[in-house]
Amino acid sequence: MGGVNTAGVRAEVRVHARADGRGGTALPVLESRGPLTPRRTRGNGAGAHVLLVGAMSGPHGGDHFTVRADVGPGARLRLGSAAATLALPGQHGGQARQDVRITVAEGGELHWLPEPLISVTGSELTVRTHVDLALGARLVLREELVLGRAGEKPGRLTSRLTVRIDGRPVLDQELDCGPGAPGGWDGPAVLGGHRAVGQLLVADPGFSEKPVAAGAPGDGTAVLPLAGPAVLVSAVAPDALRLRRLLDAAPDSFAPDSFAPASA
Repeated sequence: MGGVNTAGVRAEVRVHARADGRGGTALPVLESRGPLTPRRTRGNGAGAHVLLVGAMSGPHGGDHFTVRADVGPGARLRLGSAAATLALPGQHGGQARQDVRITVAEGGELHWLPEPLISVTGSELTVRTHVDLALGARLVLREELVLGRAGEKPGRLTSRLTVRIDGRPVLDQELDCGPGAPGGWDGPAVLGGHRAVGQLLVADPGFSEKPVAAGAPGDGTAVLPLAGPAVLVSAVAPDALRLRRLLDAAPDSFAPDSFAPASA
């Protein structure tokens, strides 16, 4: 892959969520540097809702965007994006990077639900998502990758997701696709000719008492229980709309749009 262009834009967002002592969630740290801004929005229940808003398109080649989210004991945070992310070729070429670093303490809960990431022809983007959960933490994480706009070939896209619970690795997987990726990425063992791929990762202590069974509940969807306890729902689809529908059709206990009851 191409080297990182040092002339690119740097953006960093930091969000800290803490229980406010009254059954709600406060945001003592909500700050940004560069053209990516966190905005608190209205939400239901005890959780805080934050949207990431970009002041420009991108990331372009050479850009480096970083999102850091830290959730304390008893706090609940729903973090998403205001629009889809377009990975675009930069004026001077080079690889773009996006790093997401998530930490959730015991009794905390985070829903990381960004809109789809679209890999545009000529772009090169590497996404790294690192998740560290304490025992008793809850997480709902959705990732949706779309290879090219309508009728367009994709750029190079590499996405790696690493999850640890109580310091132990639960999941470490990487998808590398597009021009220059190792052969087979578009074959039957990986995408099978589809242009949208996604996953829904749910970590919940309740799975210890009520394990989730492995299976294939629908065409293009697979459910895989993980240690931790956690479960991974993976899906491939011809487009972003179908992909979202497949992930939304996951069992109710994985529902990404609502927080667990406070008594859970």
